[in-house]
Amino acid sequence: MTQEPFLSIRNLSKSYGAAAALRSVTLEVGPDELVVVLGPTGAGKTTLLRTIAGLEAPDEGSICMGGRDVTRSSPAERDVALVFQEFSLYPNWTVRANLEFPLRAPGRRLDRAAIGGRVSWAASILKIERLLDRKAQHLSGGEMQRVAIGRAIVRRPRIFLMDEPLTNLDAKLREALRVELACLRRELHAPMLYVTHDQVEALSMGDRVAVLSEGRILQTGSPAEIYTRPASPLVARQLGQPAINLLNVTRAGGWWRTAGGAAIAPADGQEGAEMILGVRPEDVSISGGDCPAVVRMVEETGPAKILLVDWAGCEVHIIAAAAAAVRPGDTIRPRVDASRVILWPADSLGS
Repeated sequence: MTQEPFLSIRNLSKSYGAAAALRSVTLEVGPDELVVVLGPTGAGKTTLLRTIAGLEAPDEGSICMGGRDVTRSSPAERDVALVFQEFSLYPNWTVRANLEFPLRAPGRRLDRAAIGGRVSWAASILKIERLLDRKAQHLSGGEMQRVAIGRAIVRRPRIFLMDEPLTNLDAKLREALRVELACLRRELHAPMLYVTHDQVEALSMGDRVAVLSEGRILQTGSPAEIYTRPASPLVARQLGQPAINLLNVTRAGGWWRTAGGAAIAPADGQEGAEMILGVRPEDVSISGGDCPAVVRMVEETGPAKILLVDWAGCEVHIIAAAAAAVRPGDTIRPRVDASRVILWPADSLGS
């Protein structure tokens, strides 16, 4: 980053008994940046946010915000907004009352006019003006989440922490709010740390993505970097639908070959060397290769077909054009785009 980071986390560790939730996590968020932390359930995402917010105390490491060490500061002193996947609204209160609530907290010292102005501003940004006098219990899921986000932005915090806020919504609504949330962050010019298990959210929203697994940051980079140059097979598997094809290959006769003999990509160097080769389904074509493959399954997705094929002893996914005339049982001759393959050491499959 060219700017000094607003949030700087160094070697943050947190355990619950014998279970390590965070292991020496180091991460930065710029003053006008959206960083997405991507990881499966149990990776430590929520613990990371709670520790940054001051709801959990780290065992080791430091947290700095705006150049100040806040590792031992109270949540109020940190002035962060934490939005959870649960809507966390008072159901019998109106939307207006829910939005006003954080502004009436002790120490805020806002008069009625200032509170009203903040609420109107947040409602306008989130397009919920018409809901202000409706009780929260009568809102739809999407409306409730808009109000929950409104309760965060109305405070105008120094940083937003988002804990999978769209998880409980249906797919179409998630897509719509994903776009709105990214646009909202740009409009507010505020840093945001957004955690999710959803690779689509990570790729579409983040200025940068940090891949978290078992409490460790495996790689941080732009969405394109993480997708095209993953540091390990474990990182590679986090992104892509269908998942990346991972093949055990050996260098033989100038080619990387599978155990079944399929020539995947040209190889230089010592004969007999073993590696793990990764290739994304969109980088395998259904014709032009030498080794035949049998199509086991064809999944229609609308704009494309997803094929599962048996190829020289390996199961491989291929993304083909929607117009491709391919059916289960057909024989094809796949060809890999050699410029798109990724190679890792043979012992890195679990890393």
